[in-house]
Amino acid sequence: MPPDLAHPAAALEGHSSRHAGAQPPPGMEFTRQFLRAKNPCATGYRWFSRHVPDGSGYQEALDTLVQAGRVDDACWLLTQFGPTQEVLVLDTLDAEAIVFAGSLQVRGNVAADTVIHVGGSVRAGGGLRAGGAITVGGDIRVDGGVRAGGALQAGGGVRAEWGIEAGGDIRCGADLRAAWDVVCGARLTLQGSAFVGQDLIAQGAVECGKGLRVGGHLTGGDSLRAGQGVLVGGSLSGVVHLEAGWGIKVGESIHTAGAIKAGESLAAGQDIRAGEGYGVFAGLDVQEEAWPASGQVWAAERPAGLRSGVWMGPSAV
Repeated sequence: MPPDLAHPAAALEGHSSRHAGAQPPPGMEFTRQFLRAKNPCATGYRWFSRHVPDGSGYQEALDTLVQAGRVDDACWLLTQFGPTQEVLVLDTLDAEAIVFAGSLQVRGNVAADTVIHVGGSVRAGGGLRAGGAITVGGDIRVDGGVRAGGALQAGGGVRAEWGIEAGGDIRCGADLRAAWDVVCGARLTLQGSAFVGQDLIAQGAVECGKGLRVGGHLTGGDSLRAGQGVLVGGSLSGVVHLEAGWGIKVGESIHTAGAIKAGESLAAGQDIRAGEGYGVFAGLDVQEEAWPASGQVWAAERPAGLRSGVWMGPSAV
Protein backbone atom coordinates (compact mmCIF):
# COMPACT_ATOMS: atom_id res chain seq x y z
CA MET A 1 0.00 0.00 0.00
CA PRO A 2 1.10 3.68 -0.17
CA PRO A 3 3.19 4.80 2.81
CA ASP A 4 0.17 6.10 4.73
CA LEU A 5 -1.74 2.85 4.27
CA ALA A 6 0.89 0.14 4.46
CA HIS A 7 2.56 -1.79 7.23
CA PRO A 8 6.08 -0.34 7.71
CA ALA A 9 7.58 -3.53 6.29
CA ALA A 10 5.59 -3.20 3.07
CA ALA A 11 7.34 -2.03 -0.08
CA LEU A 12 5.39 0.13 -2.50
CA GLU A 13 6.14 -0.13 -6.20
CA GLY A 14 4.68 2.94 -7.84
CA HIS A 15 2.85 5.98 -6.59
CA SER A 16 -0.58 7.42 -5.97
CA SER A 17 -1.82 9.88 -8.57
CA ARG A 18 -4.80 10.87 -6.39
CA HIS A 19 -5.58 10.33 -2.73
CA ALA A 20 -7.87 12.94 -1.21
CA GLY A 21 -7.85 11.34 2.24
CA ALA A 22 -10.72 8.99 3.05
CA GLN A 23 -13.25 10.28 5.56
CA PRO A 24 -15.88 8.48 7.63
CA PRO A 25 -19.14 7.79 5.82
CA PRO A 26 -21.50 10.80 5.96
CA GLY A 27 -23.10 11.23 9.37
CA MET A 28 -20.58 9.05 11.20
CA GLU A 29 -18.54 10.64 14.00
CA PHE A 30 -15.56 8.37 14.53
CA THR A 31 -15.18 8.35 18.33
CA ARG A 32 -14.57 5.79 21.06
CA GLN A 33 -18.24 6.07 22.01
CA PHE A 34 -19.29 5.23 18.46
CA LEU A 35 -16.87 2.33 18.35
CA ARG A 36 -18.18 0.94 21.64
CA ALA A 37 -21.67 0.76 20.10
CA LYS A 38 -20.28 -1.85 17.67
CA ASN A 39 -19.46 -4.18 20.59
CA PRO A 40 -15.72 -4.64 19.98
CA CYS A 41 -13.73 -7.10 22.05
CA ALA A 42 -12.38 -5.65 25.32
CA THR A 43 -8.72 -6.03 24.34
CA GLY A 44 -9.18 -4.40 20.95
CA TYR A 45 -11.19 -1.53 22.41
CA ARG A 46 -8.54 -0.78 25.05
CA TRP A 47 -5.80 -0.75 22.42
CA PHE A 48 -7.85 1.47 20.13
CA SER A 49 -8.61 3.92 22.95
CA ARG A 50 -4.90 4.31 23.72
CA HIS A 51 -3.59 4.62 20.19
CA VAL A 52 -6.33 6.24 18.06
CA PRO A 53 -7.37 9.78 19.09
CA ASP A 54 -11.05 10.70 19.19
CA GLY A 55 -12.13 12.37 15.97
CA SER A 56 -9.61 10.51 13.80
CA GLY A 57 -10.47 9.96 10.16
CA TYR A 58 -11.86 6.59 9.17
CA GLN A 59 -8.95 5.61 6.92
CA GLU A 60 -6.52 7.08 9.42
CA ALA A 61 -7.83 4.65 12.03
CA LEU A 62 -7.51 1.74 9.61
CA ASP A 63 -3.95 2.81 8.79
CA THR A 64 -3.00 2.95 12.47
CA LEU A 65 -4.27 -0.56 13.05
CA VAL A 66 -2.48 -1.98 10.00
CA GLN A 67 0.78 -0.24 10.85
CA ALA A 68 0.60 -1.77 14.34
CA GLY A 69 0.10 -5.26 12.89
CA ARG A 70 -3.53 -5.42 14.01
CA VAL A 71 -4.81 -6.33 10.55
CA ASP A 72 -7.72 -8.46 11.84
CA ASP A 73 -8.97 -5.48 13.87
CA ALA A 74 -8.70 -3.23 10.81
CA CYS A 75 -10.73 -5.73 8.74
CA TRP A 76 -13.34 -5.92 11.52
CA LEU A 77 -13.57 -2.12 11.61
CA LEU A 78 -14.07 -1.95 7.85
CA THR A 79 -16.76 -4.62 8.02
CA GLN A 80 -18.60 -2.67 10.73
CA PHE A 81 -18.41 0.82 9.18
CA GLY A 82 -18.57 -0.10 5.49
CA PRO A 83 -17.06 1.47 2.35
CA THR A 84 -16.37 5.07 1.36
CA GLN A 85 -16.50 6.73 -2.06
CA GLU A 86 -12.74 7.39 -2.04
CA VAL A 87 -10.71 6.20 -5.08
CA LEU A 88 -7.01 5.47 -4.81
CA VAL A 89 -5.13 5.41 -8.14
CA LEU A 90 -1.68 3.77 -8.29
CA ASP A 91 0.83 2.36 -10.73
CA THR A 92 1.40 -0.84 -8.69
CA LEU A 93 0.60 -1.92 -5.16
CA ASP A 94 2.70 -4.36 -3.11
CA ALA A 95 2.24 -4.52 0.66
CA GLU A 96 2.21 -6.80 3.68
CA ALA A 97 -1.52 -6.16 4.13
CA ILE A 98 -4.04 -3.98 2.31
CA VAL A 99 -7.06 -2.59 4.17
CA PHE A 100 -8.69 0.31 2.32
CA ALA A 101 -12.22 1.64 2.77
CA GLY A 102 -12.63 3.02 -0.76
CA SER A 103 -11.91 1.63 -4.24
CA LEU A 104 -8.58 0.77 -5.86
CA GLN A 105 -7.58 1.51 -9.45
CA VAL A 106 -4.12 0.10 -10.13
CA ARG A 107 -2.40 0.10 -13.51
CA GLY A 108 -0.27 -2.94 -12.68
CA ASN A 109 -0.37 -5.70 -10.07
CA VAL A 110 -1.97 -5.67 -6.62
CA ALA A 111 -0.27 -7.99 -4.12
CA ALA A 112 -0.28 -8.55 -0.36
CA ASP A 113 1.66 -11.03 1.77
CA THR A 114 -1.37 -11.55 4.02
CA VAL A 115 -4.85 -10.15 3.34
CA ILE A 116 -6.53 -7.75 0.96
CA HIS A 117 -9.72 -6.12 2.26
CA VAL A 118 -11.24 -3.34 0.18
CA GLY A 119 -14.57 -1.68 0.93
CA GLY A 120 -15.30 -0.63 -2.66
CA SER A 121 -14.17 -2.18 -5.93
CA VAL A 122 -10.79 -3.25 -7.35
CA ARG A 123 -9.63 -2.64 -10.90
CA ALA A 124 -6.12 -3.77 -11.87
CA GLY A 125 -4.24 -3.80 -15.15
CA GLY A 126 -2.24 -6.77 -13.85
CA GLY A 127 -3.11 -9.48 -11.35
CA LEU A 128 -4.58 -9.57 -7.84
CA ARG A 129 -2.79 -11.78 -5.29
CA ALA A 130 -2.89 -12.31 -1.52
CA GLY A 131 -1.25 -14.90 0.71
CA GLY A 132 -4.46 -14.99 2.75
CA ALA A 133 -8.05 -13.95 2.06
CA ILE A 134 -9.26 -11.40 -0.49
CA THR A 135 -12.44 -9.54 0.48
CA VAL A 136 -13.86 -6.84 -1.79
CA GLY A 137 -17.16 -5.06 -1.23
CA GLY A 138 -17.82 -4.37 -4.91
CA ASP A 139 -16.54 -5.74 -8.23
CA ILE A 140 -13.14 -7.24 -9.02
CA ARG A 141 -11.85 -6.62 -12.56
CA VAL A 142 -8.29 -7.63 -13.44
CA ASP A 143 -6.40 -8.04 -16.70
CA GLY A 144 -4.30 -10.82 -15.15
CA GLY A 145 -5.27 -13.54 -12.67
CA VAL A 146 -6.73 -13.63 -9.17
CA ARG A 147 -5.05 -15.78 -6.52
CA ALA A 148 -6.00 -15.97 -2.82
CA GLY A 149 -4.32 -18.26 -0.33
CA GLY A 150 -7.56 -18.20 1.67
CA ALA A 151 -11.12 -17.31 0.76
CA LEU A 152 -12.12 -15.00 -2.10
CA GLN A 153 -15.23 -12.90 -1.56
CA ALA A 154 -16.72 -10.13 -3.69
CA GLY A 155 -19.96 -8.28 -3.14
CA GLY A 156 -20.22 -7.76 -6.90
CA GLY A 157 -18.81 -9.69 -9.85
CA VAL A 158 -15.34 -11.12 -10.42
CA ARG A 159 -13.72 -10.99 -13.84
CA ALA A 160 -10.18 -12.15 -14.69
CA GLU A 161 -8.54 -12.28 -18.09
CA TRP A 162 -6.43 -15.18 -16.77
CA GLY A 163 -7.45 -17.69 -14.09
CA ILE A 164 -8.96 -17.54 -10.59
CA GLU A 165 -7.66 -19.59 -7.67
CA ALA A 166 -8.62 -19.61 -3.99
CA GLY A 167 -7.49 -21.87 -1.17
CA GLY A 168 -10.85 -21.45 0.59
CA ASP A 169 -14.41 -20.53 -0.38
CA ILE A 170 -15.22 -18.38 -3.38
CA ARG A 171 -18.30 -16.20 -2.83
CA CYS A 172 -19.50 -13.81 -5.49
CA GLY A 173 -22.50 -11.46 -5.44
CA ALA A 174 -22.86 -11.43 -9.24
CA ASP A 175 -21.19 -13.20 -12.20
CA LEU A 176 -17.80 -14.88 -12.13
CA ARG A 177 -15.79 -14.87 -15.37
CA ALA A 178 -12.33 -16.31 -16.02
CA ALA A 179 -10.65 -16.87 -19.37
CA TRP A 180 -8.54 -19.70 -17.92
CA ASP A 181 -9.10 -22.17 -15.05
CA VAL A 182 -11.06 -21.61 -11.85
CA VAL A 183 -9.75 -23.58 -8.84
CA CYS A 184 -11.69 -23.43 -5.57
CA GLY A 185 -10.35 -25.11 -2.43
CA ALA A 186 -13.74 -25.22 -0.70
CA ARG A 187 -17.28 -24.05 -1.51
CA LEU A 188 -18.12 -22.02 -4.63
CA THR A 189 -21.22 -19.82 -4.23
CA LEU A 190 -22.38 -17.40 -6.94
CA GLN A 191 -25.46 -15.19 -7.05
CA GLY A 192 -25.08 -14.87 -10.80
CA SER A 193 -23.60 -17.04 -13.55
CA ALA A 194 -20.16 -18.60 -14.03
CA PHE A 195 -18.23 -18.44 -17.31
CA VAL A 196 -14.99 -20.44 -17.20
CA GLY A 197 -12.82 -20.61 -20.31
CA GLN A 198 -10.92 -23.76 -19.36
CA ASP A 199 -11.34 -26.15 -16.38
CA LEU A 200 -13.36 -25.69 -13.21
CA ILE A 201 -12.13 -27.58 -10.13
CA ALA A 202 -14.06 -27.21 -6.86
CA GLN A 203 -13.33 -29.17 -3.70
CA GLY A 204 -16.63 -28.18 -2.05
CA ALA A 205 -20.24 -27.72 -3.11
CA VAL A 206 -21.02 -25.48 -6.10
CA GLU A 207 -24.11 -23.24 -5.92
CA CYS A 208 -24.81 -21.10 -8.99
CA GLY A 209 -27.78 -18.72 -8.89
CA LYS A 210 -27.98 -18.66 -12.68
CA GLY A 211 -26.13 -20.60 -15.39
CA LEU A 212 -22.79 -22.42 -15.36
CA ARG A 213 -20.63 -22.61 -18.49
CA VAL A 214 -17.23 -24.35 -18.56
CA GLY A 215 -15.10 -24.63 -21.69
CA GLY A 216 -13.00 -27.57 -20.43
CA HIS A 217 -13.61 -30.20 -17.74
CA LEU A 218 -15.60 -29.75 -14.55
CA THR A 219 -14.33 -31.68 -11.52
CA GLY A 220 -16.20 -31.40 -8.23
CA GLY A 221 -15.88 -32.71 -4.70
CA ASP A 222 -19.46 -32.23 -3.50
CA SER A 223 -22.89 -31.47 -4.96
CA LEU A 224 -23.49 -29.02 -7.78
CA ARG A 225 -26.64 -26.99 -8.33
CA ALA A 226 -27.36 -24.33 -10.96
CA GLY A 227 -30.54 -22.26 -11.03
CA GLN A 228 -30.44 -22.26 -14.83
CA GLY A 229 -28.47 -24.43 -17.27
CA VAL A 230 -25.14 -26.26 -17.15
CA LEU A 231 -22.90 -26.41 -20.23
CA VAL A 232 -19.52 -28.19 -20.07
CA GLY A 233 -17.24 -28.70 -23.06
CA GLY A 234 -15.33 -31.68 -21.63
CA SER A 235 -16.35 -34.16 -18.91
CA LEU A 236 -18.26 -33.60 -15.68
CA SER A 237 -17.13 -35.79 -12.80
CA GLY A 238 -16.49 -35.99 -9.06
CA VAL A 239 -19.70 -34.28 -7.96
CA VAL A 240 -22.16 -35.95 -5.60
CA HIS A 241 -25.61 -34.75 -6.73
CA LEU A 242 -26.00 -32.77 -9.96
CA GLU A 243 -29.01 -30.50 -10.45
CA ALA A 244 -29.92 -27.77 -12.95
CA GLY A 245 -33.14 -25.76 -13.21
CA TRP A 246 -32.85 -25.81 -17.01
CA GLY A 247 -30.94 -28.27 -19.20
CA ILE A 248 -27.57 -29.99 -18.83
CA LYS A 249 -25.26 -30.45 -21.83
CA VAL A 250 -21.79 -32.02 -21.57
CA GLY A 251 -19.38 -32.71 -24.44
CA GLU A 252 -17.99 -35.93 -22.96
CA SER A 253 -19.24 -38.03 -20.01
CA ILE A 254 -21.30 -37.25 -16.91
CA HIS A 255 -20.34 -39.31 -13.85
CA THR A 256 -21.74 -38.54 -10.40
CA ALA A 257 -21.81 -40.24 -7.01
CA GLY A 258 -25.48 -39.32 -6.52
CA ALA A 259 -28.54 -38.31 -8.54
CA ILE A 260 -28.64 -36.37 -11.80
CA LYS A 261 -31.58 -33.96 -12.18
CA ALA A 262 -32.32 -31.65 -15.11
CA GLY A 263 -35.32 -29.34 -15.24
CA GLU A 264 -35.37 -29.74 -19.04
CA SER A 265 -33.21 -31.83 -21.42
CA LEU A 266 -30.05 -33.78 -20.58
CA ALA A 267 -27.27 -34.53 -23.09
CA ALA A 268 -23.76 -35.99 -23.06
CA GLY A 269 -21.40 -36.88 -25.89
CA GLN A 270 -20.47 -40.11 -24.08
CA ASP A 271 -22.19 -41.90 -21.18
CA ILE A 272 -24.36 -40.58 -18.35
CA ARG A 273 -23.88 -42.44 -15.07
CA ALA A 274 -25.43 -41.66 -11.70
CA GLY A 275 -24.27 -43.16 -8.41
CA GLU A 276 -25.22 -46.68 -7.37
CA GLY A 277 -28.90 -46.75 -6.40
CA TYR A 278 -29.57 -43.18 -7.65
CA GLY A 279 -31.68 -42.10 -10.59
CA VAL A 280 -31.28 -39.95 -13.69
CA PHE A 281 -34.07 -37.41 -14.22
CA ALA A 282 -34.83 -35.08 -17.13
CA GLY A 283 -37.82 -32.81 -17.78
CA LEU A 284 -38.54 -32.29 -14.08
CA ASP A 285 -39.71 -28.69 -14.56
CA VAL A 286 -41.93 -29.25 -17.60
CA GLN A 287 -45.14 -31.22 -18.13
CA GLU A 288 -44.74 -34.86 -19.15
CA GLU A 289 -46.34 -34.28 -22.56
CA ALA A 290 -43.57 -31.73 -23.26
CA TRP A 291 -40.78 -34.28 -22.71
CA PRO A 292 -40.30 -35.08 -26.44
CA ALA A 293 -39.23 -31.44 -26.93
CA SER A 294 -38.02 -30.29 -23.49
CA GLY A 295 -37.21 -33.50 -21.62
CA GLN A 296 -34.91 -35.21 -24.09
CA VAL A 297 -32.07 -37.49 -22.93
CA TRP A 298 -29.09 -37.94 -25.26
CA ALA A 299 -26.04 -40.12 -24.57
CA ALA A 300 -23.93 -42.91 -26.10
CA GLU A 301 -26.25 -45.42 -24.44
CA ARG A 302 -29.44 -45.30 -22.41
CA PRO A 303 -28.50 -44.26 -18.86
CA ALA A 304 -29.10 -46.88 -16.18
CA GLY A 305 -31.69 -45.65 -13.69
CA LEU A 306 -33.39 -43.24 -16.12
CA ARG A 307 -36.54 -42.19 -14.25
CA SER A 308 -37.95 -39.34 -16.34
CA GLY A 309 -37.51 -37.78 -19.76
CA VAL A 310 -37.43 -39.38 -23.21
CA TRP A 311 -34.43 -41.42 -24.33
CA MET A 312 -33.43 -40.13 -27.80
CA GLY A 313 -30.22 -42.05 -28.58
CA PRO A 314 -26.57 -41.03 -29.04
CA SER A 315 -25.91 -37.32 -28.75
CA ALA A 316 -24.32 -35.22 -31.47
CA VAL A 317 -22.76 -32.74 -28.98
